Amino acid sequence: QVRLVESGGGSVQPGGSLRLSCEYTASSDSMAWFRQVLGKEREGVAALFSDDSINYADSVKGRFTISKDNAKNTLYLQMNSLKTEDTAMYYCAAEGYARGRNKLYAGRYFGYWGQGTQVTVSS
Repeated sequence: QVRLVESGGGSVQPGGSLRLSCEYTASSDSMAWFRQVLGKEREGVAALFSDDSINYADSVKGRFTISKDNAKNTLYLQMNSLKTEDTAMYYCAAEGYARGRNKLYAGRYFGYWGQGTQVTVSS
């Protein structure tokens, strides 16, 4: 059973930084971070693939960094220069077409999700 546990969300001022963490029980071919605001579709933010290639959404390029520590079974999202428009619920996701919500991002289906962690950027 795939389990993902997220942490690191919070409230920060514009220009601030946060690091999100996602502890996982097992690795997969690809892992990613998504975010969602009320009334909008859940969208991919960053993905890290098994060959170490990375994809970032245009809106976060140059500001966010996705990384993974295999020894600790933890996926990270370092978020710098945060903007108010980054405010959203952030979800960790693992590749796999599972029962329930499945989202296509960067050519892969992600179907395993963490509970979400809220990031709020406000002045």
